[in-house]
Amino acid sequence: MSRKYLLSVALVLSLFHQFAMGQGRSRFGGRYTDPFGILSVQAGVGVAYYMGDLNDGVNIKHLGLGPSVSLGALYRLTEHVSARGELRFYQVSAHQKYSKNYQNNLSFKTFNPDINLGLQADLFAYNRHARINPYLFGGVGVTYLNPKAKLDGTWYSLAPLTTEGVKYKRLPLVFTAGIGVSYKTSERLSIGVELCNNFVRSDYLDDVSTVYPNPDQLPSDLARRLSDRSSEIGEPLRQPGWNRGSAKSKDSYLFLQVRATYLIGNRAQAIERKKTRCPKF
Repeated sequence: MSRKYLLSVALVLSLFHQFAMGQGRSRFGGRYTDPFGILSVQAGVGVAYYMGDLNDGVNIKHLGLGPSVSLGALYRLTEHVSARGELRFYQVSAHQKYSKNYQNNLSFKTFNPDINLGLQADLFAYNRHARINPYLFGGVGVTYLNPKAKLDGTWYSLAPLTTEGVKYKRLPLVFTAGIGVSYKTSERLSIGVELCNNFVRSDYLDDVSTVYPNPDQLPSDLARRLSDRSSEIGEPLRQPGWNRGSAKSKDSYLFLQVRATYLIGNRAQAIERKKTRCPKF
């Protein structure tokens, strides 16, 4: 291989490197910024939607939407990938009187926390400073199940009553996957919209999963009344073993949120900003 050829290759690589660095120039001093370790904080607010045994399709008039709130952080690993963690709170509800299985007359409402860790993959590189940046994300975490039902004007926690004769786990795993898009409004602040689905490794988000139990095996009269509520609407009591829910698929909940992301940066960026703000004379 000739020296001339090697010099040509070296020149092309050098020009390519300079071009890449130029495309990724940071606003901090006009130089390329190493993205690793850059920290951002996030907050989101929106609605939560439940998908499970107590609804059998989308009912536009009775969606059972509840609020969802999230607080978290992004820790950048590469130009495109960040680790993310969040603490979230959500409320969902449903009533079978709006479904095809109205004769069971079951209902629930729950206000739950969850926490999750995962990865976010941006379409455009960090140093490109794209004003609009779509992204995908996924993660795993846990949520605390606390379904309640209203009887005679009072809300009762259902899990301790074992309304199906099952003592289920109240801290199941949750797998999260979604899509979003952010819009950079300033050097450090971005506003965006995010849609994510949360797949619960439990079918008891709504306290309903399999079949009606033998009422004699339930711990109290209250448990029996909340286990089978068909008589409240003039229907005959369900027989033990009749379908109360369907264990073929697990429950899930969907979030649609407006989100704000504020870039804190890392130590190197803080030094650059300090130099910019405090020039030496």
